[in-house]
Amino acid sequence: MPEETKEVIDEDGWLHSGDLGTCDEKGYYRITGRIKDIIIRGSENIYPREIEEFLHEVPGVKYSQVVGIPDKKYGEIVRAFIIFKRDADLTEGDIRGYASSRISRYKIPKHVFFVENHPLTASGKIQKYKLRELAVELLKKRGRSSS
Repeated sequence: MPEETKEVIDEDGWLHSGDLGTCDEKGYYRITGRIKDIIIRGSENIYPREIEEFLHEVPGVKYSQVVGIPDKKYGEIVRAFIIFKRDADLTEGDIRGYASSRISRYKIPKHVFFVENHPLTASGKIQKYKLRELAVELLKKRGRSSS
């Protein structure tokens, strides 16, 4: 696949995987997300992983995934998909209220969807593009557009 190879390996031999990461003082690298998953809301870059880690602190939240979907005013807006812990009883207002005094306003999910599972690939990775599609579909069912 020579054309695809040219897209990810530059003239100096560097592989551009699309992963984001950090390097600590000992030289260890940690993958923190994917470039294509960054949500650009207005002029702000929002890293879904940061919001997902925050949402895992909310009592009653078992798993969360965050995606951006198109918005006419801001370009993209934050949406969260949450799986409850057993016997948890949360509302969208509970999640947004918990977040309102703890994270920046522009990072608070505009909509929260409660789901039983997240779509996975055969190797167990989250399919964020399917979550984006699902968000648009669910908003239509609520009588709202994605914008």
